[in-house]
Amino acid sequence: MSILHADRQDIIKEIQMSNLVLIDCWAPWCPPCRMIGAVLEEVHQEFGLKIVKVNADENEDFISLFQVLGLPTLLLFQDGELVKRITGFQPKALLIESLKEWIN
Repeated sequence: MSILHADRQDIIKEIQMSNLVLIDCWAPWCPPCRMIGAVLEEVHQEFGLKIVKVNADENEDFISLFQVLGLPTLLLFQDGELVKRITGFQPKALLIESLKEWIN
């Protein structure tokens, strides 16, 4: 399974249907967003974590609903509930440390 790029309808569906899903709120003009993309690919490969990329420019209603104020922002949902929010670029080791409660 690869990292998913979702539109408005798919985002909510993925949150509701997945036991654990990490939503990557990003924008194509954001350099830190591109940097964290490679880190997320590695985390996905290593841990099998479901990751859904949400383009902030194309999904303003979702961004507003979850009060995303900076990019990149990662939103971790477990059983449909937001359990963790990470804003800004994080190197792989720090990101794994932040998520270890859910991805071990």
